[in-house]
Amino acid sequence: MTDPAAEPAAFLRRYEQATNSHDLQRVLPLIAEDAVYWFSDGSHRGRAEIAGAIERTFATIRDETYEISDVEWVALAPGHAVCRYRFSWTGVVDGQARSGAGRGTNVLVRRDGGWLVLHEHLSS
Repeated sequence: MTDPAAEPAAFLRRYEQATNSHDLQRVLPLIAEDAVYWFSDGSHRGRAEIAGAIERTFATIRDETYEISDVEWVALAPGHAVCRYRFSWTGVVDGQARSGAGRGTNVLVRRDGGWLVLHEHLSS
């Protein structure tokens, strides 16, 4: 029997890798057009707003390494998946080495044969 979390887990790893590329053009195709992200700096609705928030993060935290760990799949179905996890980051902010950590929740949806992030909530 196949693991029902295998596909969404592989997608989440690709999402983490895309984030670590610091290339917005690798990250955006993994986000649904109608996604909503909740970050410490506010809520961002739609891919354009989310792109702006991600760009600001990339510009603020130089040489960032972002890591997702302790993933728990709380809901799995053929068309959607929900997980919660821990995240951590290291990088350079204003010329100083910095790091942080927190908790995340993602809602993934399957559209056009692939997975996309529909909602992300990060809190520190």
